[in-house]
Amino acid sequence: MELSAKQLATAMPALRAPRVWLSVLNEAMERFEIDSPAHIAAFLAQVARNSKECRYLEDDLRYPAEALMRMWPQHFPTLATARPFERNPEKLANFVYSNRLGNGPPESCDGYRYRGRGLIRIIGRANYASASAALDVDLESQPETLLEPRKAAMSAAWIWRTRGLFERRGARALRLIA
Repeated sequence: MELSAKQLATAMPALRAPRVWLSVLNEAMERFEIDSPAHIAAFLAQVARNSKECRYLEDDLRYPAEALMRMWPQHFPTLATARPFERNPEKLANFVYSNRLGNGPPESCDGYRYRGRGLIRIIGRANYASASAALDVDLESQPETLLEPRKAAMSAAWIWRTRGLFERRGARALRLIA
């Protein structure tokens, strides 16, 4: 089942460049067998939510200290611990994503290099490497490639299919469209 322009406009009314996105989303959904109405509805809902209708393909990470405390309470239990990272995306990502997700220590800068990108965010060197192998594109040496619409759509469909997102969210979406 191919997504129509009207269906995409209904799912994402604020979408910019709908022709570009329609094409790459259809290509990605076909490749990763997102082909039933329930799968498509759930996938588009996830994409729309994660990317604000395909407008934001990269995590900004410019959070105020109070938000850092809510998002990462284990790292920022107080305002004093959060303030040095406030509105500092590079320092923040290198700290909170260090030594996990395949990233090295803060000084490796892996946290910022492999920050969340794509329609459904890929975060961490190990996830970039997995996506690279699956999509046959070198995301490790060129992580910004996930900002291109086709790669962003392909990576989102790959995550959707390989991480079991339909199983967790698809049943809910099916109830919503039934």
